Amino acid sequence: MVTEKENTHKNPQPERKKNLFSAFFPREYDFESMLAHQSDWTVSGVRAFVVWLETLPLSNPHELDRIENEVDSMRHDMEDKLIRSFSTPFDRQDIYSISRQMDYILNFSKETAKEMYAFGVQPDKSILAMAKYLLSGTECISSGIRNLNTDKDAVEEEIRHARDDYNMIEELYISGMTDLLRTTDAMNALRTQEIYHHPAMRDGHCGIRWISCIMRLLIWHKEEKNPIRIVISSLF
Repeated sequence: MVTEKENTHKNPQPERKKNLFSAFFPREYDFESMLAHQSDWTVSGVRAFVVWLETLPLSNPHELDRIENEVDSMRHDMEDKLIRSFSTPFDRQDIYSISRQMDYILNFSKETAKEMYAFGVQPDKSILAMAKYLLSGTECISSGIRNLNTDKDAVEEEIRHARDDYNMIEELYISGMTDLLRTTDAMNALRTQEIYHHPAMRDGHCGIRWISCIMRLLIWHKEEKNPIRIVISSLF
């Protein structure tokens, strides 16, 4: 008969294994805090983009340049540490992908603002609404990243809200293009079409979608220890 003590000896608890591993291979950097910090700055950048759109007449978007440069510096620092670090809280490719997709969201916002200013395009109701949903989705992503290790249900809720936001961006893109093609001002339609086709308007929400997928797979991996996330990781 195997006693409880003997059984424990034969089957060490997972937490004990984890602590033993951490003792020999401690994490040098807090990548979760780095991602959370980058997500806060990304939200600030997209919010600055929305405020810029609402402030007429449009001015040179210098503030977006400043925020984007700041985020680039912290992202490059994190990538350098990611390469040198032996241990990470979850797969380093997932960490890199989340960071890179957030960077796309901010870059697309800045580039859209610069092109609108250069082309003399005024924000219509669809452009402004898409930007606001982009902000809402980015806020969901930021909140989800902060709760990854503490509140699974909260992350799932943020993912659902983020999905609603990027679906609305797609709907607004279609309705906005429909209205634009009915206008009689061909030159304005041509300039505005360039903005509608810009990645921030057309594809900026894809960053939200991909980060949502990664977060969901990370939750599944934590619960089931299932390497299914590798399938999605190969898409990036």
